[in-house]
Formats: sequence, C-alpha cells, structure tokens
Amino acid sequence: MCSKTNNFLYQIIFHLVLLIVCHTSVHAQKHKLPADTSFVSSNEVTVNGKRIPYQVTVGTQPVYGEDGEPDAAVFYTYYKRSDVDQVENRPIAFSFNGGPGAASLWMHLGYTSPKRLEISDEGYPIQPYGIVDNPHSIIDVADIVYVDPVNTGFSRLLNDGKREDFFGVYQDITYLADWIDNFLSRQGRWRSPKYLIGESYSATRVAGLSAELQDKHGIYLNGVVIVSGTKMELPIASNEVLQLPNYAAVAWYHKQLPEDLQKKSLTDVLSEVEAYAIEEYLPAVERGGFIYEDQKQAVAEKLARYTGLKKEFILDHNLTVPTKAFRKELLREEGYFLGLSDARYKGIDKMDGGDSFTGTPPEAAAWDNAFTPAINTYLRSELNFKTDLQYHVSGSVFPWPWDRFTDGTGEKLRNAMMQNPHLEVLFQAGYYDMLVNYFRQMNGMWKLDPSGKMKDRLHFKVYESGHMMYVREEDLVKSTNDLREFIQQSIPQQGEAATY
Repeated sequence: MCSKTNNFLYQIIFHLVLLIVCHTSVHAQKHKLPADTSFVSSNEVTVNGKRIPYQVTVGTQPVYGEDGEPDAAVFYTYYKRSDVDQVENRPIAFSFNGGPGAASLWMHLGYTSPKRLEISDEGYPIQPYGIVDNPHSIIDVADIVYVDPVNTGFSRLLNDGKREDFFGVYQDITYLADWIDNFLSRQGRWRSPKYLIGESYSATRVAGLSAELQDKHGIYLNGVVIVSGTKMELPIASNEVLQLPNYAAVAWYHKQLPEDLQKKSLTDVLSEVEAYAIEEYLPAVERGGFIYEDQKQAVAEKLARYTGLKKEFILDHNLTVPTKAFRKELLREEGYFLGLSDARYKGIDKMDGGDSFTGTPPEAAAWDNAFTPAINTYLRSELNFKTDLQYHVSGSVFPWPWDRFTDGTGEKLRNAMMQNPHLEVLFQAGYYDMLVNYFRQMNGMWKLDPSGKMKDRLHFKVYESGHMMYVREEDLVKSTNDLREFIQQSIPQQGEAATY
C-alpha cells in the first residue's frame, strides 16, 4: 500500500514538474527574440498631394560573433517605396535616435516615416493615443530604415553576446557598421545613394559611422544628417558663452525681454545676441576673476537685458548662469520651471527656490506619455510583430565607456568628408533646446571645417521649437522640406566624378 502510494505521488509530482517546465519553456520562448525574422505589409500615403505606395518590413537581423553565431538581434522597421523599378537611383536612409540607449520611436513616429503620432500642433499628447498618416514624410524621396540598437526597442543580446562588445562609443559604431553592410547586401541596396540620420547622441554615432563605413566597408555616403546633435568631441568655445543666444531665445518666447527686444523678430534678436556673445562676452568670460569691475558691471547689465534675469542674479553667478539655474529662475515668480530639451514646456516643482528639480522634465513626461503607447500599438497590432518582449523606449546600455576616444568622432566625420567630395552634412536644431543648444551646435559645425574648404557642403537649419523640433506641426513641415531638399541636392548628377 505504501509502495503504491509513493508511486502514485511520484507520478503526480513528475507530471507537475513536467507541466511547470513546459510552461516555463514556452514562456521563455515568448521572451526570446528570434535572431532573424521579418513581416511584410503594404500601405500608401499622400505626400505633398501625391499618392505614394510603400512596403513596410518589420523584423530582426542578426549581429554575428566571431564564431558565426548570432550574438544579438537588432530590430528594425524598413519603409520602401513600392512603385520604383530601379533602386540604384533610389536613396536609402538609416535613422537612429540618441541616448545612448534610446529606441528609434521618436524619429520613427515623430518625424520622417509615413506614419506619425497624433499630437497637438504644439506637440502635446492627445488621448486616445493614435497613429495617423504623415503627409510630410520623406518616403517620396527616400526609403528609410529605423534601427533600434541593442537593448533598445525589441533588440536584444543573444547566446554568447557580451555587453562589452556592444555598449561603448566605438563598440556601437563597429557592430552597427557591420549590420548596415549586411542589410545593404540582403536588400540589394549597395548602389543606392546612402544617408545616415542621427538625433542627439546619435550625432556621435553617425559621425563615427561615416568613417567606419567608408574605411572598413567601402561604403561612401552621400549625406549625414545631425538632428539636435551633441558636440562629437570637437573643440568648441566656452559653454557659458554659447548658452547666451539660447537663453535669449527662451526668454523671448516667454516674453521676458525688454519691450524693444520683444517687438523684434526672434531671428533679429538672436543675430544681435550671437554677435555680442562671440565678440564681447567671450573675452569677458575668459578674464575670469581678473575682469575690471566696470566691465563686469556692463556685461552683467547686457546679460540681464538679453536673458530676462535680474542683474544681481547674474553677478551672483559670476556672469555665467548655469542652465539649471536659468530654467528655475526665469519664470520662478509665476511658479513654473522650464523644460530641458524643449524650454517651451512649463512644469511645476516641489519648491520654487534653488536650482534642483524633483521631477521629470515636463517635455519628457509629455512625449513619453504619447509615444510609448503609440509605438507598442503600431508595431504589435498594425505591423503584426507579435512578442511578449517589452519595447524598451530607453534601454539598459550602461556602463558606456568613453575611454576609447582618440581624436573624437567629429574628427572622423571631417576625415570622411575630406576623402569623399560627395559627402554633405545637414545640421538641424531647435532654438528652445537647452539640452543641446543651437549655438553650441553651430559652433561645432564651424570647428568641423577650420580650413573653410568644405563649408559649401555644411548646412545649418534652426527651428522655433526644441530638441525634437518635429513634434511642432509648423516645424515638422519646415524640417522635412529641408531634409527633402538636402537629399535631392546632395545626389550627384549622372556621370559626375567624385573629385576636387
């Protein structure tokens, strides 16, 4: 009896364990991304009054290790115009967001694709969170690939993949160059004009990729687009000086400047402030504590005029007000602080004093609020990418070593331009971006070409919005038109030789 009972209990326990193992295995499979998969669908969009049919492929493509096995799966969304016969004449653009650690959803559903997040004209969330056709998409002039680097979006490490092989300035550049090479081969796009579009940190990424692709893969680009880009380790002027025009723009937007300046257009105000910053403010700051007292007082008065801050507040900060202090002080009497990557947005804090913040920047909260549910709905429901994986809007990629810098990625972009007479660069920036202010980006562009011999291939556009200028409807129209024009004019004429 005892033996039968033990045998019976053993069978029950065995089947329970088997059931648990099977359930865990199935659950684990759902959470493991396939290294190589794709789903294709078709759609159309009307851009500038013209119907554009397109094919959209959503899927993963492997990053292979030295043993030939996949070390990671990189998730991508590829929009290809479907009424074009000869793809060798059709531009293709690879689009990245920043971070490092940001997925591609911002540029994907905010800027250039045939689909766009439904938001207010000024970029605020609207419920229910929806996706609409984007009549300003660049799909009419270029195919677009939105890439989620490893540990962002649905992209993940696999098998023997190691974090240290993917996370870091040059690790990131190396594996993404390999991935792009493989993508061009798979899709038959080697002869197409090629572009990189990078936002924020991806200025560093695409600057480095321009050289890596050229030097290691023989892939010569037609264009690099840097949207609200970091400095790429170029030697720029003092940050305090370069912040001044940005402060003036933000103060003008919030109507905090003297009446005579408020009556002027923003561009007229900034042309005056930019000249003052370089010609007078910079030498004053470089004197440090040895500045003459009468000069110090005169500079403080001018800064108060251009920033909307009190002269005493500026003197208390030795003529160089940090961004955090400015964001907290400008509208303090009204009970608001300013956004970081878009200072048009206002937030409220636990207390109005000081220069610290207890919450998320208001623009970041607004954008996360709208973009996260939209990208999940679009990829899973409309494009039919079924997975239990979480879509990492911001992924775990740290530590991100910077110690492998030698001459910086800006130098690499410069060298790529010098070796490739057909390579052009477009910078796009927002006046109200306090995270990466526009004048710092402009100064970086100046330093990219100290010889002045390539300045006709460097282009700079600024918009009356912030870091993600495209969330504002008016600037979405302007920025996509600028991007469309850049792509069209940077393709050489048939038979034109790449020579100086």
